[in-house]
Amino acid sequence: MNESLNNKNSFTSYEYKDINIRRGMERLYADGYPSFGWTLDATEPSLSLTNICFKFKRNRRIQNKAELTRLQQEFEGKAHEIEKLEESKAIAPSVIAYGLGIVGAAFTAGSILAFLSHSTVLCIILAIPALIGWIVPYFAFNKVKQNKEEKMAPIIDRQYDAIYEVCEQANRLLAS
Repeated sequence: MNESLNNKNSFTSYEYKDINIRRGMERLYADGYPSFGWTLDATEPSLSLTNICFKFKRNRRIQNKAELTRLQQEFEGKAHEIEKLEESKAIAPSVIAYGLGIVGAAFTAGSILAFLSHSTVLCIILAIPALIGWIVPYFAFNKVKQNKEEKMAPIIDRQYDAIYEVCEQANRLLAS
């Protein structure tokens, strides 16, 4: 009978938080949020194919809640910066590849028009840069993306280090 009384007095009220997370960032949030007192309750697919929904819960009466919330917001800001940096790695290579592809398409159109006007020599002259304009973008994209990734890697690593420091601070607050 004493055990049933103890169970009734150990009621815990929870607060809940749903977060839409970009795929590829799941582990960061799954590892980081427990530092702020949250436990992963469930995962669900999001409406967007690029996101996943994490459902967290934590005790409403957690100690140092205000400071944990501040550190959690700092964590989320740095995680958002990492997402933006990761996205930016593909922007410049894409612009270059699309630009080269458009130039290749223009030469293809010129080659077709030359063919339709029965100018075979001009058709062949325009077809060569057209083919190059369709092949080169793939290699240009990969090369520029590789260079961009090399430049961004130290910046992203610093952001991860800052996130880990925030999680360590929050974890120390939870332990106290």
